[in-house]
Amino acid sequence: MASVERRAYRKAEIATGNLDDAMDILQDAMYKLAQKYAGNPANEWGPLFHTILQSRIMDYHRRKTVRNKYFSWFSSDDKEGDLDPIQSAVDLTGKSPEEEMTQDASMEILDGSIRQLPARQQQAFMFRAFEGLDVAETAKMMKCSEGSVKTHYSRALSKLRVKLGDYKI
Repeated sequence: MASVERRAYRKAEIATGNLDDAMDILQDAMYKLAQKYAGNPANEWGPLFHTILQSRIMDYHRRKTVRNKYFSWFSSDDKEGDLDPIQSAVDLTGKSPEEEMTQDASMEILDGSIRQLPARQQQAFMFRAFEGLDVAETAKMMKCSEGSVKTHYSRALSKLRVKLGDYKI
């Protein structure tokens, strides 16, 4: 779990756009893996964990859609508490404020662009680009055909290239 925890948290954070929700999803996925599949061979845990994680992310989006549809009048734009203590820590490498600002702006643009992708394109991009999985492994994780993975990934790259322009993907 230690080897995938950070990347899984990052995927959940990008998918939800909220640090707390991402942590809840990650913890729930880890708990379910330990609860249901502890007896399985260790080499099966990675694919099982990613499947559980993606399922929890999709459940989050379904609940959010229903919540937004029926309870939108209760929503709040309060973003106070969304600061990541790691990102707000002092940089000991000596980057200038301009370099920090440029890097932060670039990451915000990338994160925002990934968040705007449809869920399946986001999944395909995250598995292929962040996790480094091949088409067959990604298809297994997403429970779809290899052709669908190629289509979703290609469309995600095209949309990101248009949105990011001069930035490299």
